[in-house]
Amino acid sequence: MSKKIVMDIMKCRTCSSCVVQCSYQHHPGNNGMMPLLEKAAFSFTCRRCEDAPCIEVCPVDALEKDKNGVITRAANLCVACKSCIMACPFGTMMNSFFEVRKSVCDYCGMDGHDVKLLCIETCPEKALSLEEIEEDPEQNLHRLNDKVLVREIIWEKLKHE
Repeated sequence: MSKKIVMDIMKCRTCSSCVVQCSYQHHPGNNGMMPLLEKAAFSFTCRRCEDAPCIEVCPVDALEKDKNGVITRAANLCVACKSCIMACPFGTMMNSFFEVRKSVCDYCGMDGHDVKLLCIETCPEKALSLEEIEEDPEQNLHRLNDKVLVREIIWEKLKHE
């Protein structure tokens, strides 16, 4: 079992803006967690409204649904007007998604070696951790990609409780 970054979205929501530091060597001001947080929120938190008011209100058509109904944002089109934040009836969109540039997480070369991840060390809410753990939907732990798991209660699960 390999170590994975675990992102706890419930803890992420307590920050007004993400202040984790990133050691991405080519862009020192990079915050690679933001695109991961955006993808996680769209994948697991978004309620995938049939009429999608966030998409309808976007003046530049920067939001769209993929074939699975997951919303994606084209950063090159987005003008950060934040209309979608106001239109979303469930608060899925977060202010911190909307930077002019889109950062990238390179996972600090995680390839089985013990690495110290600056993002984990600098997250004030301890919403990020590095754990030897696998996906477990029963424990609200979902796979975002090969290196990241997201801790979040999927909204569809709430309907049945």
